[in-house]
Amino acid sequence: MSYVDGFVVAVPKENIEAYKKFSTFAGSIWKEYGALEYVECIGDDVPYGELTSFPRAVQAKEDEVVVFSWITYRSRQERDDINAKVMDDARLKGDQWQMPFDGKRMIYGGFETLLKL
Repeated sequence: MSYVDGFVVAVPKENIEAYKKFSTFAGSIWKEYGALEYVECIGDDVPYGELTSFPRAVQAKEDEVVVFSWITYRSRQERDDINAKVMDDARLKGDQWQMPFDGKRMIYGGFETLLKL
């Protein structure tokens, strides 16, 4: 079964276009190195829960929107190999690619696929 990296971030509403531009470029690099799928979803129905919720998890502010993303790979080994290449890619280094969100509040992790229907 496939392997998935998942991410949740709070993006300032004023930075949505910059985030989309960055993600489009970064996603093309992940795909170039072998990622099967690169998906970015912007929050539409993401309520602020009493105890837990996506907005609480990333400490989203009033002027931010929650983005839920994932990258799919054939295996964990392929993910590790692809991520090493992406992180070493000179195209993603430099001042032109400043993160349009607070990376300290990003939640991420790698997941083995349990079930796919």
